[in-house]
Amino acid sequence: MAGKYDGFSHLTFEWPEPGILRIIPYDPEKRTTSRRGVHGDLAQLWPIVDRDRDVRVAIVEFRSDTSMSPTDVEMLTEITENYEYRMDMHLEARDIVYNTLNAMTPIVATIEGQSVGAAGIVGFLADVTIAGRSAQLVDWHTAKMGVPAGDHAVLTWPLRCGLAKAKYHLMTGVPISGEEAERMGLVALCVDEKDLSKTALEVARQLSALPKDAVRWTKYALNNWLRAAGPIFDASHAIETMQLGGTPWRESAAAIREGRLPVFDAAERATLSSKE
Repeated sequence: MAGKYDGFSHLTFEWPEPGILRIIPYDPEKRTTSRRGVHGDLAQLWPIVDRDRDVRVAIVEFRSDTSMSPTDVEMLTEITENYEYRMDMHLEARDIVYNTLNAMTPIVATIEGQSVGAAGIVGFLADVTIAGRSAQLVDWHTAKMGVPAGDHAVLTWPLRCGLAKAKYHLMTGVPISGEEAERMGLVALCVDEKDLSKTALEVARQLSALPKDAVRWTKYALNNWLRAAGPIFDASHAIETMQLGGTPWRESAAAIREGRLPVFDAAERATLSSKE
């Protein structure tokens, strides 16, 4: 893929048909690709895609290989100990959210496996989200990271599935299957995993065949619902960033490095005891 997309080393680009650009993060051939690299690429991607006259619709396929690389584990220490690094991550996450939200190009996203990290952000900010039946749509900020839900979820979930369901799942971290997510309105479609790529391409063809400006400006107008909620995202992500480095987060990072589940209550009790 020569030219304008050469700088995105953690994404793979394909043209399944003229006018349709397929983007694949976590490509199976790049199993050592770090999430940090993917996040950085996705933060800068959409303004480039919007300027590409050859693109009518973009498909983003998030595949099931989401295992953490050594670089990702090192990142946990950097986030905990390095203020400048933590602020860089904050700005990068903001750029992923707002650049995806403001992209004029219609985006179709597929979710296979767990919707964590970039799969959650871009997946839920896409215009048409398609989940595999056995996918797990989940936000683990509270349950596994020990920090408030601060990426895209407080922005997108209440509008997609209602405030009551959003509160329950974001506060508890209880996962949602692809089928249940479709029933709740959290995703547009749910299909068997083997049909994800085919269905995404069918939806992209539908969008690509329609008048370009009609589709794009309909998207733009609808996304004003999300833009109006922008201050909610700004506040939640700022609070999350403030708590990175706190006792619950440090316990979460230690648990990931040690391959175990975090024990937040014990960690907080130990911290309180040390202050007495």
